[in-house]
Amino acid sequence: MERINCNVSNCSHNKTGICYSNRVDIGGMSANSTQGTCCGSFLHEYHYSHLTNNTNSQGQCDALTCNVESCIHNSNRLCGLESVYVSGNGAQIYSETRCSSFDSKDE
Repeated sequence: MERINCNVSNCSHNKTGICYSNRVDIGGMSANSTQGTCCGSFLHEYHYSHLTNNTNSQGQCDALTCNVESCIHNSNRLCGLESVYVSGNGAQIYSETRCSSFDSKDE
């Protein structure tokens, strides 16, 4: 399974649903639901073209940082999941994207 699955088809890093960014930064420090999270690495393809060869590794992105302290998968600002899902198809800016793999520590 890919490390970062993404349905934000208009992101410059998205190639057939897989992220090819050098690193993905999940934001939403005080999030208490998926709606409070975002993909800080989102770049709109209209402005940035296709950046699907932008990884340091051979292929898809495998570097995922997370500043969502309220997520149970966050361990020292790194995501403990093997695979995450980013959503927000049609997003115009990064704040319209979401980490659909968010799970609150409070639940």
